[in-house]
Amino acid sequence: MRLCQRMRRNAILMLRTASDIRMIPAPLIPETHLKHSAQRPGPRAAAFLFGLLMLGGLAVDGAAPVIAAQGIQTGPVSGLALPRFVSLKSDRVNVRGGPTKDHDVTWVFTHGGLPVEITAEFENWRRVRDWEGAEGWVYHSLLSGKRTALITLKSPDDLATLYEGADSKSPVTARLQSGVQASVKQCSGTWCRIYGKNFEGWIEQSRLWGVYPDEKIQ
Repeated sequence: MRLCQRMRRNAILMLRTASDIRMIPAPLIPETHLKHSAQRPGPRAAAFLFGLLMLGGLAVDGAAPVIAAQGIQTGPVSGLALPRFVSLKSDRVNVRGGPTKDHDVTWVFTHGGLPVEITAEFENWRRVRDWEGAEGWVYHSLLSGKRTALITLKSPDDLATLYEGADSKSPVTARLQSGVQASVKQCSGTWCRIYGKNFEGWIEQSRLWGVYPDEKIQ
């Protein structure tokens, strides 16, 4: 089952109290509120090779402080790491089939803060990939350097555990279902500190889509 389908379910957030862990529903946005499909492309249908090759423009899309892996490529326009994760700045973001306003809008994101991965740059446009693997072009000013992530689990019935510290022996602060969106405060390369409405704590980095394995965020 695809992640966006799993997100239609109510996520279960288990908050630790002084005496027990109680279960309450965590707020999740239905799939229809995340993006509206005009002509939904396949994962790589909107890829444009020339976007990787041509230069020009100024670097204006932000990026959180990141210690990148050695040998990583940089964008020809921004000089920032490529690929890299960013988030949607607006609640309405048009995704086009190519890096100009002459290209058709293939779908529209309708929920701000979602993580996306920049995979190419062309002038003031960025090609982004979403959590389902679909790609398209977005105007740079609609992207933010603020880091966010989605909880990703093998089974929709699994829960991701949040801890007080970056240690599985640390007290549990919450449990989140796959698809919950969170803001990322920092990552050590193996653990990330995340937060959202009614929860905050440390989670294993491998449980997140929106952060690379071994990536360090300060």
